[in-house]
This record gives sequence, structure tokens and C-alpha cells, in this order.
Amino acid sequence: MSKSFEAHFIWQNGSFVPWQEAKVHVMTNALHYGTGVFEGIRAYWNGKQLYVFRLQDHVNRFFNSIKIYGFGIDFSKDQISEGIKETLRKNELRTDVYIRPLAIKGYGPIGLDVRKLKTDVFIIAMPYGRYFEKEGIEVLVSSWRRISSQTLPVLAKVTGHYSNSVLAKLDALNKGYDDAILLNEEGKVCEGTGENIMMVKDGIIYTPPISAGILDGITRRSIIEFAPDLGLKVVEKDIDRGELYTADELFFVGTAAEITPILKVDGRQIGDGKVGPISKKLKDYFFSVTQGKVDKYLKWLEAVW
Repeated sequence: MSKSFEAHFIWQNGSFVPWQEAKVHVMTNALHYGTGVFEGIRAYWNGKQLYVFRLQDHVNRFFNSIKIYGFGIDFSKDQISEGIKETLRKNELRTDVYIRPLAIKGYGPIGLDVRKLKTDVFIIAMPYGRYFEKEGIEVLVSSWRRISSQTLPVLAKVTGHYSNSVLAKLDALNKGYDDAILLNEEGKVCEGTGENIMMVKDGIIYTPPISAGILDGITRRSIIEFAPDLGLKVVEKDIDRGELYTADELFFVGTAAEITPILKVDGRQIGDGKVGPISKKLKDYFFSVTQGKVDKYLKWLEAVW
């Protein structure tokens, strides 16, 4: 983070504090046990207006995660939504932005009973470009399996859950890959370390269903909804590992990754090894939507200024 941005502000429990003063105590429960929930949200600057993409859907998922873990917070959905927009205005952000609402179980004694601990809430916003620097990436299928919904509620976006993703990501990076694909406990394709996955075969887009143990991704939902506008069909189905190798196109989708083509899996070239026509078509349309250029999907955009 640049020093210039450290002069900006973070929303903390309803008030703004300078970036460098947004701190927690070392006895914060979330530091010890991963007891926090979060969201990743994008806002896009089109030269005239800053639009938050699907703000209410993200806030709804944030509150669903809180509800699943039974945390409770002292703020309503409307207060968090407005807090996000206030944070963008306070920091005078007129560029593409990544937004991180975070609710964590705070200061208290060592132990797992968090019922009486305060839930501290933060909203962080920062200038943000591409998650992956490359136009297309190379991935491996990780030996680490995606955590099962029978073990943890994978529909909740919980800080502690992502230790699973860290293991897979580091394994991939240490072996010279850009990221990893995780299989579920049944050996079916699940998702990336922080992204949903889509596969193209014979002109049809396939993606694992929610029942495969994936996060209910909002970018994924968006593509499923707008793909028919482009004459494309999306089918939710279980995908075997071997199907990845013979796909015509593969790509990750997610708030951070947006739409990122996968050019190789386990060293095997996907399609012709270049960005495919369907992933390009989806990506171009996605950015038209986020820039406010598609009237049909202005409903997904929340203007800040």
C-alpha cells in the first residue's frame, strides 16, 4: 500500500479513523480462531461516475454469513450499504476500487465461546486493478481438497475457511503455477482458491452447481443471468477432473478475478492455448455492464457520486 493511500480512512464501527489507526488488540478472538466474515466488492469508475457492482447482493451475502455463524452485529443492511458508499466518498475515490466489509469477533479471553464478545465491523476501500497480472493463467489441480459443507458451512464467507485456499495457493505458486483448482471430497471440480470456475465445451458453458460445495459467487450468478443475452447457454453440472483437460475454454470468475482465462491445467494446454472467443465475449460484456453501458443491468449498479 502506497504512503499516499495511508492518509485515507477506514470505517470502523460507524466512525471514520485514519488508515494507520485502524487497529485491533492481539487478544482479538478472530486472530486466534478465524471468527470473522467478510465480503469482496468491486466499484468501477467510468470517467464520470463510480458504480458499486451488485452492492445489495454482496451486503445480503455478508449478513447471511453472519447469520450462519450466529454472530450478530449492531448495524443494519442499510447502514452497511450506506457505510460503503460513505467510505468511497470520504476517500474521494474516482478509480476502480476494491471494497472489503469485515465483521470479526473482537477482544476477549482465550476460548471458543464467542457469544458475549463484541463483533467489530470495518469497511475498507482501496484503489484496485487486476487480481491476476497475466491475460491468461496456468493452474494446477491441487492435492488439497475443498473443505466439505459437512465440515464447515461453505456458503458463508468466513475468514478461517480461507486457510484451505492459502494451502492450495501456496502449493501452486511454489510449483510455478499462478493458481489452483480444488476438487471436493467426491473428487469433482469445485472452485479456485478464491474464484468460481467455468468450462466451455462445444459452445456450451458448464459450471459446478452449488451442491458441489462452491461459494455462491455473485460474478458467477451475473454470468449465468446475462449469458443468454449473448446467445450463450450455461449448464450447472458436476465436472470431472479429466473434463478440464479436454475443455475448449476454461476461466475463473469472481469479484477479484473478474473473468480470467485459464490457458493450461497441470501443464496441459486448454484449447489452442489462447484466450477463447466465448471467454472474451463474456469479459467484454461484463465490463460494459459494470461501466453502466447496458441499460438492462443498471439495476446492478449503485451510483456513489
